[in-house]
Amino acid sequence: MTDKAIDQKNIIIDDKIFNVFGDDFDRFDFPADIQRVTAGNGGEALLINGSEKTALLDCGMAYCGSRMVENLKSALQNRGRSTLDIVFLSHSHYDHIGALPYVKAAFPDAMVYASRHCSEILKRPNARKLMKELGTTARDLYDPGNTEEIIVDGLAADRVLADGDTVSLGKETVAAIETKGHTDCSMSYYLEPYRILFTSESTGLMETSEYVHTPILKSYDDAIVSMKKCRACGAEYLCLPHFGMLPKDFNETYWKMFEEACHEKLAFVRRMENGGLSEDEMVDEYMKKYWNPAKEQEQPIEAYLINARAVVKAIRRAL
Repeated sequence: MTDKAIDQKNIIIDDKIFNVFGDDFDRFDFPADIQRVTAGNGGEALLINGSEKTALLDCGMAYCGSRMVENLKSALQNRGRSTLDIVFLSHSHYDHIGALPYVKAAFPDAMVYASRHCSEILKRPNARKLMKELGTTARDLYDPGNTEEIIVDGLAADRVLADGDTVSLGKETVAAIETKGHTDCSMSYYLEPYRILFTSESTGLMETSEYVHTPILKSYDDAIVSMKKCRACGAEYLCLPHFGMLPKDFNETYWKMFEEACHEKLAFVRRMENGGLSEDEMVDEYMKKYWNPAKEQEQPIEAYLINARAVVKAIRRAL
């Protein structure tokens, strides 16, 4: 189900870069009462309307936090509701959870769920400092003229989820699936009875119909394990970060593409390692191969460069 009024409100991303499956495919046509409340560039924010409780899956960036909250309130009102009960965090990166302080200010009773490691990261002053810096860079890039300070107070989890834990929304349940690789704190979420798997970045990002990006920042081996876990859970629908839903008949193709992309990236770094390149030279070659200006609609180049170095380091550890 889609809510076109919400889908189009306060969204400034050029949708052409996501047109992977043609104009007739709606990547936010969910087989459940789920509304897209995203308000800008970066990670998505999805409202799940359960029979008894409502849940927000990620929040997006801080610079558009106030607009996302407006979208969220409108979406709830469209369903005759006014309360947000739960927030699920996929991981601790600023582009997915930067708007959390704005959500908590508007819905102070909402319970925030995250992995234990994510919860611990959000307590670290250095992590908050980095999120503020990256959030400010994103604000200046995506919302020129906006001088509102990026808020990081309120970045916190209330409850910790372990692999296999479930949370009830009434007739619906959300199961947490630990999916390390992109980060050590990444979680995927499986919504029953609809069999929708909301994957984490550990199992890839859809860039084209022929290429899956593998942002493995922590562990190559963990990412492969996470892929196998997700593949085995029997989901009928896959919803990917920074993208949305895949066509049902594309699921198995996607997993094969992810696995192939992982092997290709491993071979690429191995060739550079065997060639005697320094880490800085490897990062330069990585950027030449994988960066293009269109990516900046989702991630500032400064953040991409940080991630590029992390990917190179992670894959070198797997050699």
